[in-house]
Amino acid sequence: MTVRQQTGPPRSGTAPVDFTEFYRAHFHRIAVQLYAYLGDHAEAQDLTQEAFCRALERWSRISGYDDPSAFVRRVAWNLATSRMRRLRTAVRHLAGQREEHTPGPEPDRVALIRALATLPAAQRRAVVLYHLAHLSVTEIAEQAGAAEGTVRSWLTRGRAALAGQLTETGSEARRA
Repeated sequence: MTVRQQTGPPRSGTAPVDFTEFYRAHFHRIAVQLYAYLGDHAEAQDLTQEAFCRALERWSRISGYDDPSAFVRRVAWNLATSRMRRLRTAVRHLAGQREEHTPGPEPDRVALIRALATLPAAQRRAVVLYHLAHLSVTEIAEQAGAAEGTVRSWLTRGRAALAGQLTETGSEARRA
């Protein structure tokens, strides 16, 4: 079905319809149609509102049409059709994606993260940079703006604290 936006010259002899009156008279009807099509009330109202906004931008011309609501209805249906097309495309894309299951962290990792969280920030940073990022004591000292001896101290203290916590955690886990 083709909707003609204007069937002949603009109405002559009649004043243009006030947009507010036009909106009140036609919004609900168009929104209900889109709701029936989309099945989503909020989306139907949003798309109807968008169609009316587009009509308002061109109201000086559209108000002269024999049936200005035909313009708004056509725009609203075009928006709804585009929305449905985008949704179908997204669903097809998601259906083609393989679901990947990532196992949760191992108990040892959880214990290590908890133990690291108890260390003072400087010790934690030194331990992480040395053992996980594989930086040298010199590189850590440069990055932290500290002396190499200070970094060695942080590492020694951090390792000792971790050893005490992880040994306790390991022995508690074995007892259970």
